[in-house]
Amino acid sequence: MYSALPRDVSIELQSSDPSSKDRSESTWVPDNPRSVDAYKSFKLLEEEDDVGDDDLDVIPLVPSEVVEGSGLPGAVFNLTTTIIGAGIMALPATMRVLGLVLGFLAIILMGILSEISIELLLKFSVIKNVSSYGEIVQVACGYSARVVSEICIIVNNAGVLIVYLIIMGDVLSGSAAHEGIFQQLLNREGWWDDRRLVVVMVLILVLGPLSFLQRIDSLSLTSAASVALAVVFVVVSCIIAFVKLLEGKIEAPRLLPDIGSKRAILDLLVVIPIMTNAYVCHFNVQPIYNELEGRSVGKMNKVGRITTLLCIAVYASTAISGYLLFGEATDSDVLTNFDKDLGIPYSSILNYIIRIGYILHLMLVFPVIHFSLRQTVDALVFKGYAPLVESRKRSMILTSILLALIYLGSTIVPNIWVAFKFTGATTGLSLGFIFPSLIALRLNKQGEMLTSGEKLLSWLMLVLAVVGSIIGVVGNIYSIKQQSK
Repeated sequence: MYSALPRDVSIELQSSDPSSKDRSESTWVPDNPRSVDAYKSFKLLEEEDDVGDDDLDVIPLVPSEVVEGSGLPGAVFNLTTTIIGAGIMALPATMRVLGLVLGFLAIILMGILSEISIELLLKFSVIKNVSSYGEIVQVACGYSARVVSEICIIVNNAGVLIVYLIIMGDVLSGSAAHEGIFQQLLNREGWWDDRRLVVVMVLILVLGPLSFLQRIDSLSLTSAASVALAVVFVVVSCIIAFVKLLEGKIEAPRLLPDIGSKRAILDLLVVIPIMTNAYVCHFNVQPIYNELEGRSVGKMNKVGRITTLLCIAVYASTAISGYLLFGEATDSDVLTNFDKDLGIPYSSILNYIIRIGYILHLMLVFPVIHFSLRQTVDALVFKGYAPLVESRKRSMILTSILLALIYLGSTIVPNIWVAFKFTGATTGLSLGFIFPSLIALRLNKQGEMLTSGEKLLSWLMLVLAVVGSIIGVVGNIYSIKQQSK
């Protein structure tokens, strides 16, 4: 019988990779006699060959200093905020391609598989006593694979943040096909029509101050607010769709995908990676777990499952209501569809509530995704330096550079559909399914750590992810060639 580490105890983590020479030996200085007993229990558990799921609940991944962690609600909000971002805006368009039945089933299936991969990732992170996505990849697959995984995180997160700025610019200032909020409210031209200027001001006044925060648990309140705003968006969209449905103003939706044309087949090939990208949050699992109060694998799995259920409900409601409202005219960013009369009373007010509410949501999600991006870039570029949390100057400089590059990217990428197609087929599938499956299968060879069911699921996720990635990339390339003709 092993005793858990007391909450007033801290240890310093080290990589389990024996080839790593730039890390010191694991050290822990007990503060009291009770801590000595806990330390002995931890060392015994660490040396055990047979580690079960019950044992994992008493191995905390904690930083080397005692800090107040976030509770279960805060962890749920942070993980949910990582998942529910701009990807939700593309889901009604994916529903338009897949049809209601297949689209609904795909949302549920992707959510379940994503949660399974998160639990596998956490399980082996605890077994190997590592505290980041890159570290567990290195332990399982080597340093080169870690570099690849960290590049994937950087590309994925940077792409997501670029998409956020694109949406903010389009909704606030307008685009060629849609009017912006400022233009509709003020009913005249002005500096607010300059999309780049508006995005810069948002960066300086809102996104910058939040992004400079150094700890992710500092964002728990903003995460809670962002989830609430996302729920408002979903509820209002569903109410509008329900009212129009009762009034008979909604055309009968397509239940299954259209495979009657070459373009429809191409859309079908690239839409699954886009949906997969909507659930990617794996790079933030360890940081959130590290700061979870009373942390344990069981408690973090509960966080993941609550988050998955919440996201499935939000995604399904948004995708179905958005597709019912706009049908075949649903844009890749459904938020831009809410600039016209919806055909119901108070349509203009509801349009403003939906668009302004979701823009505020994206503003609050932005720093959570940026946190993981900054941590990954720092680990890759400043390997061997003191932790970023101990260097305020380096953190501020790195944040400033990243925000500038993200802004530059938002002025180059044409729309969010293009960004999601490529990140979903490459980095999204890699981070969400390929690397977690490889980690589980590779480390399983070192001991009987996987059940037969987990092993089968790991192989299934790996094969499906690789096939989906290949099909998605080929479909994207072919689609671009067809559009250029």
